[in-house]
Amino acid sequence: MDADVVISGGGPTGLLLAAEVRLGGARVVVLERRTEPDPVPRANGLVGQVVTVLYRRGLYRTLARHGRGPKALLQRWFTGAYGTRPRPVRGFSHAGFRLDLRRLRDANPVHVLAVPQRRMEEVFEQHALALGAEIRRGHTFTGLTQDGDGVTVEVDGPDGGYRLRAAYLVGCDGSHSAVRKAAGIGFPGDTSREAVIRMAHVVLPRAALTSSGALRAADGTSYRPYQLHRTAHGAFSFASFIPGVHVLSTHEWDAPAEQAPMTVGEARASLSRVVGADVPVEPPPADGRPWILRRLTDRNNRLADPYRMGRVFVAGDAAHVLAGFGGSHLNLGLQDAVNLAWKLSLVAREAAPDTLLDTYAAERVPQARRALDRTAEQAELMAPGGEVTARRERYAQRLREPGFLREVAEAVAGLDLPYPTGAGHPMLGRMVPDLRLTHDSRRIRLAALQRTARPLLLDLTGDPALAEAAAPWRDRVDVIRATPRDPGTPPALLIRPDGYVAWATPDPAGLPAALTTWFGPPRTP
Repeated sequence: MDADVVISGGGPTGLLLAAEVRLGGARVVVLERRTEPDPVPRANGLVGQVVTVLYRRGLYRTLARHGRGPKALLQRWFTGAYGTRPRPVRGFSHAGFRLDLRRLRDANPVHVLAVPQRRMEEVFEQHALALGAEIRRGHTFTGLTQDGDGVTVEVDGPDGGYRLRAAYLVGCDGSHSAVRKAAGIGFPGDTSREAVIRMAHVVLPRAALTSSGALRAADGTSYRPYQLHRTAHGAFSFASFIPGVHVLSTHEWDAPAEQAPMTVGEARASLSRVVGADVPVEPPPADGRPWILRRLTDRNNRLADPYRMGRVFVAGDAAHVLAGFGGSHLNLGLQDAVNLAWKLSLVAREAAPDTLLDTYAAERVPQARRALDRTAEQAELMAPGGEVTARRERYAQRLREPGFLREVAEAVAGLDLPYPTGAGHPMLGRMVPDLRLTHDSRRIRLAALQRTARPLLLDLTGDPALAEAAAPWRDRVDVIRATPRDPGTPPALLIRPDGYVAWATPDPAGLPAALTTWFGPPRTP
């Protein structure tokens, strides 16, 4: 074997997957056809549970600020010198409604990290390299054959074609995934052409912007930045990530799309139609940067079926595409990565049976289906027409109810559907909270123990019976004895590398079964 895992695709999902596989102790090679990171601006941030996942890996502050090189990144990662933890946002845009999340107080689950995708890829690549991943730029996946022992991957490199032999192959190569097609994995779904979406970097007139950055229309209406707005003629949003320049996005239903290349003038005309008055939009400065100028007429909602074909898996956009609002795409894809990586590493190291890998689809497909449902609901709430307006009024009334607001917030964060781990404690199948603990006479947070992505048995009982029950798994599972500082903390928790709770009870009787299910059979003395 040339590697335990080969990953096709060096975008955010593929690079984070590579780092997580290395944390699990397996060898990984990433194939990326681009010789340099894509300069075209794409995603502008992360929304949802993945923000807390990256914080627990020690990457939060590095993503928010600039780090320097793989060696420095690895040093800070191990020493924990990353500063503050993420805080929930006070408000968020959902289907054209502004959610006042301050009303949820300590129960607010929505986290946002504003970071350009190129910066994201840079940090993930440095992180993966520092952990020992091999990243081959300018190398393109061209085909595969698989058998009972592994996968032979055909690659076109700068010096010609060659082959790689690996135990497993993961396609993280986007919505047009060559890996998915070569493996014979279907991609059913639907394509909608009801709306035309235009995206462009533009300069908005200063006279039309308020001191808080809102856009004031000719009729006096003010539109907040970083929020999707529905009008009688369509929908639009705008945000500034570069001083003086805004990213503008417009949505028009039943509007014919021009056949000529997209222009800033077209973006201006579209915004003026949606707002109902002319907005004198100007082009961004001609300074050589690759500004966005894009028109979309096809909106795809698709889900790979199956997620696994033998020794081949798909993740990220290769597994699902969502044509919608709310920024759930990367949250979904990056959590595919952290879910799959530790399982691949355990199985590749022969510490767990191959059947563990079937839990990847069992856990992630329902999450993708739920995200598709949420996307469809938002699209319906943004559509034009009097019936939709009446429905939105009823929806706005429901958002005043704390219980419903929390349901929507959990959906935005991707927390509304736990993994199917069976009945029992309410924490089962959910991301463990960042508990406050006293460990080795120090006050710490649980996140400080999750940086290495090792499975944890958190023992808060002080009873040696738990450690004795887990002893045959000590090569794979760390037993942490601590004292809780949060009321209501369960006496004992088995926490997977991706942060999800696999077992929760003070009774050691069920612990060996849970350890075997998730981390393989006990080590023979």
